[in-house]
Amino acid sequence: MKKPQECSEYDETMTNPLTPDLMLQAYASGIFPMAETRDDPELFWVDPQFRGVFELDNFHISRSLARRMRGEPFTIRTNTAFMDVIAGCAAREQTWINAPLLELYEQLHEMGFAHSQEVWDGDVLVGGVYGLSIGGAFFGESMFSQRTDASKIALAYLVDRLRIGGFTLFDTQFITPHLASLGAVEIPQDAYHLLLEQALSQEADFLRQVETPSAYSVLQRNTQTS
Repeated sequence: MKKPQECSEYDETMTNPLTPDLMLQAYASGIFPMAETRDDPELFWVDPQFRGVFELDNFHISRSLARRMRGEPFTIRTNTAFMDVIAGCAAREQTWINAPLLELYEQLHEMGFAHSQEVWDGDVLVGGVYGLSIGGAFFGESMFSQRTDASKIALAYLVDRLRIGGFTLFDTQFITPHLASLGAVEIPQDAYHLLLEQALSQEADFLRQVETPSAYSVLQRNTQTS
């Protein structure tokens, strides 16, 4: 998922206003927009030479994280506080999420393309991850955590949802030590574009579920696929 300090080497500033449809076309072409800072009104396109991805069958849940999940310290929800998740992701000293992107994400959420996986402690949102889905590809945008392991738990439930929904690509855009510890890998641009083309030809449904997921079922399915 995006890290602003890693983006200076990439593409060019946009010359035309970005619309939701153009944004979807861009993601389907393998590029995505960012801002330099929250206060910068301009956006620029990014096409990394190396891309971070999660191989959905190789998501790593450590023993300590599994124990934490079995204790079910949090409530997991989907798409109930989408804009609040983005606000949590942007609530840091530096962020690439500016006002135009906030508006675009809200529109894409209303169109059914943008989704959030949320972690709640009672009635307090303490973690989450959000991204865009197109065909069988899910593009993870950002995540945040205000409790120990909240973002890891959000990702575990998200990966489970993507598997059930028939997704074949989970794009993290960039890779970080945090994501690598959970099984994310870095692949060359050409390999990514091939995976993206294959994923876009697939039908998937982010909202498809066989049951209300529990920590037990998520861990069981992860063991079966890992």
